[in-house]
Amino acid sequence: MINGVYENAYFGLRYALPKNWVEEYKGPPPSDSGRYVLAQLQADERSEAAHILITAQDTFFSQSPASDAIELAAYEKDNLQSDYKLQRPITQTKIAGRLFTFFAYESPVAQLHWYVLGTDIRCHTLEFVITGRDPNLLENLMLAMNRMELSAGASPAASRGASVFPVCIKGYAETDQLIRRADPVFTEHRFNPVPVRIIIDREGKIKHIHFLSAFPDQEQAIGDALRRWKFKPYLSHGHPVEVETGVMFGHGKDIGPDHETSPAVD
Repeated sequence: MINGVYENAYFGLRYALPKNWVEEYKGPPPSDSGRYVLAQLQADERSEAAHILITAQDTFFSQSPASDAIELAAYEKDNLQSDYKLQRPITQTKIAGRLFTFFAYESPVAQLHWYVLGTDIRCHTLEFVITGRDPNLLENLMLAMNRMELSAGASPAASRGASVFPVCIKGYAETDQLIRRADPVFTEHRFNPVPVRIIIDREGKIKHIHFLSAFPDQEQAIGDALRRWKFKPYLSHGHPVEVETGVMFGHGKDIGPDHETSPAVD
């Protein structure tokens, strides 16, 4: 967040906020289920009260039965608290030239309204939740999102390799594309799941490793093993392209020195 503009390089997002908006608090680290709080934005004391929460749900590791923005919106709608009321049904709308899934709900008791907008990019559902007491203010904030810039990686063409971003493929490490694998060697007994995102280069080597949640010794052991993995080059239209996928180690079982460490993929 710099000079009233929120930017996220991973998603290719640039969002110029209305005047007098600030980012007062940083979000928590990502969860084991791949839920990220990217930004918590709010109007300052001189403005009308409203908040914008920007999150990303990693669809490789999501614990909900949702694989895209439409399914996530349906799941959230169907699991609203009993004292919440659906205000506007799920629809799809264009924002900044992108397709977003939208619905709204309210709390009659608290007199609060929530506008929820989600879109799919890089095997994540990127979600904007606008909260406030005045529906007209929320409408204006939603309209102001048209000034947002969002990378072409959000388009359906990205999944076919027509993008500067890697192709996202869920469960890719479980396929016969993986031709060499090394298991991590742990020195401590741990029981936590370890979700890991990897980017595989055009030659089939792992070029980037991102741990969503792990202890330092686990990062070291898993990273050392993953750097020895080898995949067949992935072809799109006859040309090798990079691939992004997720691997889950542990699943909450003991992954200490005397136990099997073979990964499973969500």
